[in-house]
Amino acid sequence: MSHSAKSNRLTRSLAAIAVIALASMSVSAFSQQAAKPAEDLPPGAMQAKATTACLECHEARIILQQRLTNAAWTKEVDKMVKWGAVVDGNDRDALIDYLSTNFSPDKGPYEAPRTSIEKGSGK
Repeated sequence: MSHSAKSNRLTRSLAAIAVIALASMSVSAFSQQAAKPAEDLPPGAMQAKATTACLECHEARIILQQRLTNAAWTKEVDKMVKWGAVVDGNDRDALIDYLSTNFSPDKGPYEAPRTSIEKGSGK
């Protein structure tokens, strides 16, 4: 094999390694970003339990936009437990109270955070 052929082969190998390294870094950065919920649930005694039980399958936004009565939250929590949500029986009522207090029908409508420049702002 000539020196030129070896050099080309080495250059292609290094380029391939660089592409794989960049792709790996991009996937890692994306997965870290995707794993963090865009929004957090409101503070409270059951915030950590709600985060663990609910955000295992849902983004926080799914909960934040809900406006349910205590009875409706009770049905929702019981349904999610049947579907596999991990909620200790001792925490069930406190979790329902947390959800119905923070996401009741008397709360104002959910407003999603803006992530881009609004139309017509001239920017």
